[in-house]
Amino acid sequence: MNNFNNHLRQIILLAVVLLIGILIIRHFYIFLPGVLGSITLYILSKKSYFYLTEERNWRCQWTALLYIFGYTIIIALPVYLAVVLLLPKVVAVFNNPVQLMVAVKSFSAKIQSATGIELANVENLQNATKNIAGKLPLLLTGTANFVTNLLLMFFVLYYMLVHGRKMEEYINDFIPLKNKNREMLSIETHLMIRANGIGIPLLAIIQGLVGGLGYFIFGINEIGVWGFLTGVASLIPIVGTGIIWVPLTVYLLASGNTWQGIGLGIYSIAILTNVDYVARITLLRKIGNVHPLITIFGIIVGVSMFGFLGLVFGPLLISYFILLVKIYRNEFNSIPMTPMHPEEEVGVVGFKKE
Repeated sequence: MNNFNNHLRQIILLAVVLLIGILIIRHFYIFLPGVLGSITLYILSKKSYFYLTEERNWRCQWTALLYIFGYTIIIALPVYLAVVLLLPKVVAVFNNPVQLMVAVKSFSAKIQSATGIELANVENLQNATKNIAGKLPLLLTGTANFVTNLLLMFFVLYYMLVHGRKMEEYINDFIPLKNKNREMLSIETHLMIRANGIGIPLLAIIQGLVGGLGYFIFGINEIGVWGFLTGVASLIPIVGTGIIWVPLTVYLLASGNTWQGIGLGIYSIAILTNVDYVARITLLRKIGNVHPLITIFGIIVGVSMFGFLGLVFGPLLISYFILLVKIYRNEFNSIPMTPMHPEEEVGVVGFKKE
């Protein structure tokens, strides 16, 4: 009878905990990217931060603020570049939409005369303009959410850095897993965050630079804008940089620059589209080897859930799902699975031992 009562109390307590957890996640969901971002930055920063505060005796609070200042510059720089490069173009389009329609119609006529394919007509252009105007409120809302999550991320990161040791000890005691599974979870978390938090932006920068070089060689104007857009497009699954270089190649061919168009097409197919593969088997393998399919499916899921920040956190989510399946098998199966990266020694989740 006592055992039955104990089981009943346990079930009721777990049900209450799950209910409260669901309510918290439901109403805190919009701020989840900020929390995930602070965890990512903490794991990337903790080794050097603890070295400065424990070995060099720097003050914890001022060192944490120094890290936040540095991350603010790193995050704000691409946003600033996007505003400086793209905002004048967007403003010009909305200030003079008639000129844009005339240019698009002229370009479409050239393509139609060369290939017989009509890319755009007046009705399609008008519908596209209306759709873009209708998306502006959503864009403003997304920008406000991004800024809010950014502020929350830095706020949480400050306290995670200042109280990092105590937080790690608490998490280590809190996780209800066997020691070997804690270590496996820690190893995979550290490598996944390093691969996605550093590898994905680094890959975008590389492809943007390589694309910009090709645009410069073959006479595309404003290579800064197109190189930036190529780097952003490289994060999009499947189509990737083709969203940028294919229309540019078609534009060169349609405008009479045949050899430049052919050259850009060959350059993009032979070099730009293979940069992803080369970078993954060289630079990114050293940072953290994440399978490309995990990245592709992760980005698809992440963008749907978190918006732009899902480019980083989506692959983490997919990787965590696979990892938790492995941990479940280790916990409840007599045949254990070994970690994918057993050579590294770490402490609690994602917090590598110094």
